[in-house]
Amino acid sequence: MTDKQFPIGKFTYTGLLDEHARLHAIELISTLGSRLSELLSGYSDHLMDTPYRPNGWTARQVVHHLFDSHATAYMRIKFALTQDNPTIMAYNQDDWAALADSKMPVHVSASAIGGLQARLGFLLASLNHEDFEKTLQHPERGSITIDYLTALYSWHGEHHLEHIRLSLHD
Repeated sequence: MTDKQFPIGKFTYTGLLDEHARLHAIELISTLGSRLSELLSGYSDHLMDTPYRPNGWTARQVVHHLFDSHATAYMRIKFALTQDNPTIMAYNQDDWAALADSKMPVHVSASAIGGLQARLGFLLASLNHEDFEKTLQHPERGSITIDYLTALYSWHGEHHLEHIRLSLHD
């Protein structure tokens, strides 16, 4: 039986990505929008409001969460590239998922994710090795690198695509 909370496994990071792993992560980030739009095509609004597991978010909330989370990651990476070890703000994702905009049609966030992910992928692909070692301070996680964020958000997109698949195909 699939673990519905972590259907692709929990995120792990063992240190700086090698070139192959980094290119693969950037490819997954860059193509998330198109893969999300393809996954969502043809499904009813009713199905979008189906939780992927008991007490879990709906597919609709997951799509909007993807935009919130990845837009935040994009800005965090830009801060890390342009400031010396900036301290970033944390947010409560459950509180954000309960706001009114999480009930909007999924195509609003899905189309925004396409452009956002293309920009994020382009930015990451332009970086040199030293840029991936730049850091920011997360109030809960401490010092994290752009490399870590690249690995995390590559995994995060896949993690939530699988949640959406579970909602729409269960």
